[in-house]
Amino acid sequence: MRHDEPVTTTLERRLRTEIAGDVAFDAGARALYSADASNHRRVPAGVVLPRSVDDVLATLAICAADGVAVTMRGGGTTIAGNAIGPGIVLDTSRYLNRILDVSGNQAVVEPGVVLDVLRRRIAPDGLDFGPDPSTHSRCTIGGMLGNDACGSHSVAWGTTSDNTDALDVVLADGTRLQLGANTAEEWRQKAAAPTREGRLYADLGAIVDPNLALIRTTFGQFSRQISGYPLHRLLPENGRHLARALVGTEGTCAVILGATLHLNRAPRFRALVVLGYADAVAAAAAAPEIIPHRPLTIEGIDLALVNALRARGRRPAELPAGEAWLLVEVGGSTPAEAADAAASLARLVPGAPRVVTDAAEMRSFWRVREEGAGLATRLADGSEAWPGWEDSAVPPARLADYLREFADLTERYGYQGVTYGHFGEGCVHVRLDFDLVSVAGRDKYGLFVHEAAQLIVKHGGSPSGEHGDGIARSALLADVYSPEAVALMGGFKRAFDPAAALNPGVIVDPPAVNDLIRIAYTPTVLPVNGFAYADDGGEFDRAVRRCVGVGKCRNDHTPGGVMCPSYQVTGEEKHSTRGRSRLLLEMLRGEVITDGWQSDEVAEALDGCFSCKGCLTDCPVNVDMATYKSEFLYQRYKGKLRPAVHYAMGWLPVALRGAALAPRVANAVTAFEPAARLMKKVAGIAQERSVPRFATGGTLKQRLRRRRGSAPKQPRTVLLWPDTFTNFFDPQIGEAAVEVLNAAGFAVRVPSGELCCGLTWISTGQLDVARTVARRTLDALEPHLDAGIPIVGLEPSCLANFKHDLPALLPDDPRAKKLAELSITLAGVLERDAPDWEPPQTDRPAITQVHCHQHAVLGDKPDRALAAAAGVDLTVLDSGCCGVAGNFGFEAGHYEMAQAAGERVLLPAVRAADQDTIVLADGFSCRTQIRQNTDRDAHHLAEVLAGRLRK
Repeated sequence: MRHDEPVTTTLERRLRTEIAGDVAFDAGARALYSADASNHRRVPAGVVLPRSVDDVLATLAICAADGVAVTMRGGGTTIAGNAIGPGIVLDTSRYLNRILDVSGNQAVVEPGVVLDVLRRRIAPDGLDFGPDPSTHSRCTIGGMLGNDACGSHSVAWGTTSDNTDALDVVLADGTRLQLGANTAEEWRQKAAAPTREGRLYADLGAIVDPNLALIRTTFGQFSRQISGYPLHRLLPENGRHLARALVGTEGTCAVILGATLHLNRAPRFRALVVLGYADAVAAAAAAPEIIPHRPLTIEGIDLALVNALRARGRRPAELPAGEAWLLVEVGGSTPAEAADAAASLARLVPGAPRVVTDAAEMRSFWRVREEGAGLATRLADGSEAWPGWEDSAVPPARLADYLREFADLTERYGYQGVTYGHFGEGCVHVRLDFDLVSVAGRDKYGLFVHEAAQLIVKHGGSPSGEHGDGIARSALLADVYSPEAVALMGGFKRAFDPAAALNPGVIVDPPAVNDLIRIAYTPTVLPVNGFAYADDGGEFDRAVRRCVGVGKCRNDHTPGGVMCPSYQVTGEEKHSTRGRSRLLLEMLRGEVITDGWQSDEVAEALDGCFSCKGCLTDCPVNVDMATYKSEFLYQRYKGKLRPAVHYAMGWLPVALRGAALAPRVANAVTAFEPAARLMKKVAGIAQERSVPRFATGGTLKQRLRRRRGSAPKQPRTVLLWPDTFTNFFDPQIGEAAVEVLNAAGFAVRVPSGELCCGLTWISTGQLDVARTVARRTLDALEPHLDAGIPIVGLEPSCLANFKHDLPALLPDDPRAKKLAELSITLAGVLERDAPDWEPPQTDRPAITQVHCHQHAVLGDKPDRALAAAAGVDLTVLDSGCCGVAGNFGFEAGHYEMAQAAGERVLLPAVRAADQDTIVLADGFSCRTQIRQNTDRDAHHLAEVLAGRLRK
């Protein structure tokens, strides 16, 4: 069977029968694994997630029997297209991820171990694994071995190959080998054995020994020469190190089952020196002068990257004057030693460098650098930029000249982009605004990269400096290397994999560089958009295309951020933001997923989306999966009967008005188990979830009407938004907010009428109803909008809806934009308009759960500042989404996932909190999760402040 032929059902049946791991041949799985972080696309026949080494061996044997290709995959974060293949994709990241042993300065790991997991394990011993690509929170060791990953600190500790001591591998034919360094005698003995291993050593010896001069003058000429096969590792002077010779072969020669890694002694404390330059060329020219001072890293960024950050509404750290910068890190055994090293270096360089020793500020610098691969995909003007010529490298002394000529080349082709990278090692990352959609644009791209390859040869460089060649650059190897060197690499591949069964088309016998482009398609399904997608030219497919595959949403191993709670719980690709983006794009393409908006594969994946909006902020390119999910539901059910839960949860604000007429009766009915069980079954609500109790004693609006005459006159006026959840469930929060605002010098108004922000209809995809509700709300608020009165929201989800969703839902109504501008949190209006007000002192510890919509849209800096001013010793839980997430946690079928999300951090932290510790949660969903799963109540910050005012 040829590699491009469909795999028979017999193969699928054998795999399901003979391995314990997950086997998937359905359209959804094939779509999920059709792309990585590159520009390219190859649809596999099927996907296997092995649970053990035996599963890997069995899969290879079955595929070999049927002549089916196998492509290895870790985190799928590669930018070169070397983790996608036409046969079986073998994903080791889910299960083959154990750290088998740590002893002395070595660690033995399985290929699916995430780098940061290893680093956390060895950090208490003062150890680190030196190579640290920017994807360290989700990239796997297997992927790093495949690409010979380097990262920011290779100046100090080298590449992955430099830190690999031994490999446990299996060939495509099932031969298992233990590989490492070899003396000449050891090599001779192995080559003489009458076995498959002996033939391998003999074949490799026949390649290397007659060509020592060619290999010495062609390969391994500088540290970042990653393109091609590292044949220099087999030279006698390099220990004939067959393990290191396999690092960087991109899964084309053998399958890695385990690795013995060399660990480095890491400095305990670090400091940063930030140097400013006129441009990237000047920064590149300065980098080699710093190398002799033995820094840990020398990273370069330019103004375009900083502007891309600013365009996303983020503030970069304070930078010295200039339009390009070097970030130089030094270390020490104590904070003072690290600071002294930084100060000493700063005195030796020209200009006015900044010395940064604060850990949080250093993280802010590194976040800019590490998110470059995502930030650079959208330029400051909103245009799309792509990899392709992503990580070229030259000897550091040649970098400035190379960048100068490269700028001339891009100008001649009319490309613009963002330049950053590992300047201390001569490696440059650049994303350019290639037109990869049109045929003419792809042809132009092909001409450009071949000409860029000639330029890199001129400067003694390599098309790849750390990501490998993959589909993106393998065709350039004939431009870079002599025919004799290319022939040697072909022989190296055949010695390991004579049937070309492993990752075909990579390094050897590649397709054209502008072939297999995933961006090149004509959508078969395009909606009359429910939302405007103003930042994406009004195009839904361009919005979904924001996802370039860097995989930060797969960050389930390292604390920080909200994205992506469903992946954090399940570890399944389809439950990552990236996975859902892939499925939506394949749905639009219509080749693998052929039933458009009616696709059950897409519906299933999106059903697991919490709509938490975490990706809106945490994703480097601001993928907005909550909006895409709403759009999908809108298109899928347009003119059709919807699931019952859409009516129950979507029309909740209307139902609550009826319940408010007799709240005690409503509470009695929902507390009566038989009635509650039937009601939840009919409404599509999870049986395990309790219905929140309705407030008795009046809604918020009713209570405020009763006390209106006692409100003090104040010089400033705000409008308090009576959101559905505060109004019907927690009116005491609104009353508390009024007391706080009055104390701070504000008169408080409340809009009249039955108004709603429309969030519940938006989250269930009932966008036409949401527009009607939103317009009615805008009609009622119009006098307040015209007067410019601040609109204070207490429920983060409703306020985020005002600021983010309604302008996208009503792009032609200027009132929606005005509402977004005037909407503000309680803490925000106090900080902005009452900066001299001194809140009452609490002097108690508190833990707080930041609502995911507040994290994504509003931010919580004013809340932290207000709590601190009130004497609250605040701990902000790094808990992500609480799990309830509006309607998600109430829907049938979601309870287990919602609970698992809550149990990651939030619920254990609340249970463990001392009774004197206040539990803060401004969001109704968060308070509900806490109330229903702990013996503690959760409070809004307004309640805490008002309680102290009353005392």
